[in-house]
Amino acid sequence: MQRFVDQLTRRKVVNFGHSELRRVLGVLDLTMLGVGSTIGVGIYVLAGEVSRRTTGPAITISFLVAAIASLFAGLCYAEFGARVPKAGSAYIYTYVCIGEFVAFIIGWNLILEYVIGTASVARGFSQYVNALANNSIEDALQEAVPLLPENTESFISTYPDFLSFGLAVILSVALALGVKESSRMNNIFTGINIIVIVFVIIAVGTQADPFNWRIPSDKIDGYCNITGNEGDEKGKWWGAGGFAPYGFTGIMKGAATCFFGFVGFDIIATTGEEAINPSRTIPLSIGISLFIIFLSYFGVSAVITLAFPYCVLDADAPLVVIFDEDHIGWEAAKIFVSAGALFGFSASLFGAMFPLPRIIYAMASDGLVFRFFSQISKKFQTPTIATALSGIFAGGMAMFFELSSLVEMMSIGTLMAYTIVALCVLLLRYTDNDHSNEKSEYTLLNTSYTVDEEDRDEEEGEAVLPTSVPSSYHISDYLHQLFNTRGFTKPTDLTASLVTKAIMCFCVLVLTLDILLVTLNEQLAKGNPGAITAIVIMGILNIANLIVIARQPESKKKLSFKVPLVPWVPAISTFINLYLMCNLEVKTWYRFGIWMAIGFAVYFGYGINHSTIEYRMQSKKLPCTNPVDTIGTIFDSDSEEEILYSQLSSD
Repeated sequence: MQRFVDQLTRRKVVNFGHSELRRVLGVLDLTMLGVGSTIGVGIYVLAGEVSRRTTGPAITISFLVAAIASLFAGLCYAEFGARVPKAGSAYIYTYVCIGEFVAFIIGWNLILEYVIGTASVARGFSQYVNALANNSIEDALQEAVPLLPENTESFISTYPDFLSFGLAVILSVALALGVKESSRMNNIFTGINIIVIVFVIIAVGTQADPFNWRIPSDKIDGYCNITGNEGDEKGKWWGAGGFAPYGFTGIMKGAATCFFGFVGFDIIATTGEEAINPSRTIPLSIGISLFIIFLSYFGVSAVITLAFPYCVLDADAPLVVIFDEDHIGWEAAKIFVSAGALFGFSASLFGAMFPLPRIIYAMASDGLVFRFFSQISKKFQTPTIATALSGIFAGGMAMFFELSSLVEMMSIGTLMAYTIVALCVLLLRYTDNDHSNEKSEYTLLNTSYTVDEEDRDEEEGEAVLPTSVPSSYHISDYLHQLFNTRGFTKPTDLTASLVTKAIMCFCVLVLTLDILLVTLNEQLAKGNPGAITAIVIMGILNIANLIVIARQPESKKKLSFKVPLVPWVPAISTFINLYLMCNLEVKTWYRFGIWMAIGFAVYFGYGINHSTIEYRMQSKKLPCTNPVDTIGTIFDSDSEEEILYSQLSSD
């Protein structure tokens, strides 16, 4: 059993020597990278679909909640990146700081995020082209190769979207051929996208009518069904009218879906070796990009729901349809916005697809998924198999799944990854990161972090695998340490052990609180004393648990960036993320469960015994899947990370 636990918690050793990547990215570059990777489907599709079917005009509040959740997640992501001063993602951060099993879970969720991100953008791109063609593409495919009867409510598309499949495959071919990401081109595309968004806010804002935010409940059905432009939805229930016709539940469900619109900003945190003065530029760029993204979403969703009743907005291409002759009637503006949408989708599609083969390659190089995915093309110096698989997988999902289903699946995977990152930041902040003369399960690798200046010379370059023996403490030890009455100023094995157990309790308590908030929503709205009492009790238990954590000594390790107000910010991030996850459809949880079950089968059936660390611990020869003359000794401990992040980031 102990060997099994050691396998799950073993950590990757990375050489943090000289970086070969040039520090050329400033605040503008990083901000445009974050904005360009994020604004796409969220601005051009979600604003119409979510407001029409889930939130009504209160979509503005949904975007605000999603923005707050993203901001907290961004802060945690930035600290995680500071702890591992290497270009990469949450996968490599977790592998170095926490352990293999948690890293696999994050990596598996990142694959889901990037696959569905690519698929959803490709699907949204296709829907916009279809809207420009007056739905002729959809009508032709629906008639020629129908999968389901038209207007069927299902997560499966009613027709195969060959255009979205082709977009994903073509992009994967381009990436496999070694197309380089251009920061300048990304800035241009993103700049055009922002100009179009500002134009939409101003132009549509001239048609604003506050009445559309307060349509009376007794008029909502007739108003929507008579005015609506989709006869097939006549008789549909449009909520109770007013600003939030679908209630608080609708707002939070909308926030869970709108969270998708902010996914992509985390790419900024992966540029630690290429950013100029990363301790300042990365946190600042994350904050600025999230602010721009929120203003864009808030502004667009506000003006379109003010200009027209939420129920008449087009669910597939609202910003195109809103300018046609049945609405505002500005044909030139329709063409301008459509062109801007294509620029926005192009930047977003590239941003979604680019990291996907890289994360598959990274996990394959580490042996956690099948190693043949790490094969590198001699000619193009790219992970060809991983890239081809990415394009086919993403294209297949785009072709057969509805956009709303894709968005919810992506949201749940991303929220799970962000939750784990927040909890890891919370754990690591209260852990002693220095080598200890005493054997402890809580002493982490000092090579995984930025070291204090006085320790740098003697510690730099060391790399050891964890050899820990669990420490045991009695209940009385923990009780005496609950409020740190002994006055410890640095983490010890006892305080780290206590924090670990407190975080485990927090996970159970906060999840219980979130489930109660979702299930007792109607009773809380009615002022039910029992429901209110249950929420208050769970809230007090959560706060008491966090006070215990806050009383423990923090690590004094100097980092280029630290999350402020720990443990409260990571705890709030976890609370919001789990709450948004609980608001997703049950069917989404079923699909997510299937995805995770497949992942666990891959890890326990293959990865745990074929991990690069396992080979080293067993003194086995590593299988070589790449020509030595192309990339060197790929699994050499000193070159592995340089290959993965230096070479591939420059492709």
